[in-house]
Amino acid sequence: MPYLWPKNSLEMRGRVVLALLFLAGAKGANVTVPLFYKAAVDALSGEINAVIMLPLGLLFAYGLLRVLALAFGELRDAVFAKVAQRAVRAVALQTFRHLHELSLRFHLERQTGGLNRAIERGTKGIEFLLSFVLFSVLPTLFEILLVCGILWALFDIRFAAITFVTISGYAAFTLLITEWRTKYRRIMNETDSQANTKAIDSLLNYETVKYFGNEAHEAQRFDVSLQKYEKAAVKSKTTLSYLNVGQAAIISVGITAVMILAGHGIVRGELTLGDFVLVNTYLIQLYMPLNFLGSVYREIKQSLTDMESMFALLHIREEVRDKPDAVPIRVENGRVAFDRVEFSYDSRRTILQEVSFTVPEGRTVAIVGSSGAGKSTISRLLFRFYDADRGRITIDGQDIRNVTQQSLRAAIGIVPQDTVLFNDTIFYNIAYGRPDASREEVEEAARLARIDGFIRSLPDGFDTLVGERGLKLSGGERQRVAIARTILKRPKILLFDEATSALDSHTEKEIQQSLQDVSANRTTLVITHRLTTVVDADEILVLDRGKIVERGRHAALLEARGRYASMWARQLESKAEAPPALEADR
Repeated sequence: MPYLWPKNSLEMRGRVVLALLFLAGAKGANVTVPLFYKAAVDALSGEINAVIMLPLGLLFAYGLLRVLALAFGELRDAVFAKVAQRAVRAVALQTFRHLHELSLRFHLERQTGGLNRAIERGTKGIEFLLSFVLFSVLPTLFEILLVCGILWALFDIRFAAITFVTISGYAAFTLLITEWRTKYRRIMNETDSQANTKAIDSLLNYETVKYFGNEAHEAQRFDVSLQKYEKAAVKSKTTLSYLNVGQAAIISVGITAVMILAGHGIVRGELTLGDFVLVNTYLIQLYMPLNFLGSVYREIKQSLTDMESMFALLHIREEVRDKPDAVPIRVENGRVAFDRVEFSYDSRRTILQEVSFTVPEGRTVAIVGSSGAGKSTISRLLFRFYDADRGRITIDGQDIRNVTQQSLRAAIGIVPQDTVLFNDTIFYNIAYGRPDASREEVEEAARLARIDGFIRSLPDGFDTLVGERGLKLSGGERQRVAIARTILKRPKILLFDEATSALDSHTEKEIQQSLQDVSANRTTLVITHRLTTVVDADEILVLDRGKIVERGRHAALLEARGRYASMWARQLESKAEAPPALEADR
């Protein structure tokens, strides 16, 4: 209802009211048509002098009413079209926004293909319900009651009673069988989503499939879901036949009973030939939409089933929410502090324990440690993808839980380990850092990131498409795009999360120089396991199993001969043992 009758749109409400008026006009004309048809038949079956004038007027009126019924129906659809499409747009937009508000935990666990199908089917279901419930189901029920009243008034209660009982039986039978059939539709939806998810996942990992020669394995996994869908679809189709046969039988019994009553009335002289035609016309006119109502009801049930998944998404609460009194963050110096922070993704396993450190204004602090030590969790907490279980994180003394998420993330720029680009142009991907930036600003950011030469060497330059997830570019090129994007954003605080870990040594040195240029005079937090990239940091924190076990500058940590010194020695040894060709390709 909120989408059908929006609060702040008089135009949409006016369109709904006008559409209902056209609907009433169409139904009024539709119900009146048989009355003129009856009068014309009675006139034609009477004296010859009545044939010349009266039936002509009745037949003209009959034709005019049929045209009006059709015209009012088309006008109704034309007026309501904008209301229906606006409602679909509003729901789709709300769902899209809600998905972006959900936590990182949800998006790490979601299946993209199934999620996409749920939204697609849900929006189509809404469009169907808005149009058919308002303009088919409710008007048809109204017309049924109106016809029953006319039959009762013109003839006797038996005609109305038979018609009403037939319709009630038809509706009850349709309801029961359709409820029984709904479970097969649900299975079809589930297996369809599974098949779509597997197909998308396999195609996104096309190279991995080829590396291991697992095309047949992927096809077999896909076919398992298709087989389940096939079985459910066959069940759905066969049960549909049972429903159609039962509906036809109920309608036939009702029509036959009413026609027998009308025939007896004519034989006894109580009814005219026009009355017989009137009853027949009303029944045909009534049961045609009633038969359609059965299929509409099935579609309504299917639409409701399809919408379940989408509306379930809207009921998922955001794990991280702005407080009602949250204010935009004010970043002047960019001083970042973690104060006794503890966090766990699962209560059975603690990730961070009593983590405390400070990144002073304009300084660089590096966090190093082995895989699984909790380094990337720190970046996720700083961006507030999760809230700390205990302790607090502040920027310039402001607890990040008390500020708006949008302003917090606007103040921080990140160059992540895995730079995933949009399937658009290089220009679009750089401009994503600040969508309102001018072309000159985007090109300047590319120059500062030392990627402008590469871009200009491409046939399409900045308009070059980067492909799905940016896979047309190398790892180093994607990282430079990420750096350019961050430069364009102009953040006060920079975060480098394993920004060079997947690159070869030559590319790493080039990227490292770009990162140093970008981070000059900015508060910078570097998260990495490659120690050669942080030797110049103002402070290095060594993280182990969620705890800071060492801290200090590079030289001091080497002299301490602790965990950092051991990691440094292992990495130097590994680098020395690597064959030249391998080192160049790594």
